[in-house]
Amino acid sequence: QVQLVESGGGLVQAGGSLRLSCVASGRFDSINVMRWYQQAPQKRRELVASLTSGGNTNYVDSVKGRFTISRDNAKSTVYLQMNSLKPEDTGVYYCALYSIQEGRYYWGQGTQVTVSS
Repeated sequence: QVQLVESGGGLVQAGGSLRLSCVASGRFDSINVMRWYQQAPQKRRELVASLTSGGNTNYVDSVKGRFTISRDNAKSTVYLQMNSLKPEDTGVYYCALYSIQEGRYYWGQGTQVTVSS
């Protein structure tokens, strides 16, 4: 069973930075896609950034140039560096691992990010 544990959320002023971490444990494919999702208040969960095991990244337009997704395979950890934060970045951020072999997602419990104006 795969477990994902996020950390690093908090309260920050607009223009500030946060780094989210997601530690994966258990047995999982080395070939996978790691993703960060945002669920803003009263909105649907939306994909923010993704990173394949081959190193390809993808970002939603609203965070391009501000957020960076990366991974440390030795630590089984994926990061989301969030710079120049805006109030609209507020929400619960979820880490997800998509297993290509299993064809399914594993989800973390989420970490709250609040950006004050």
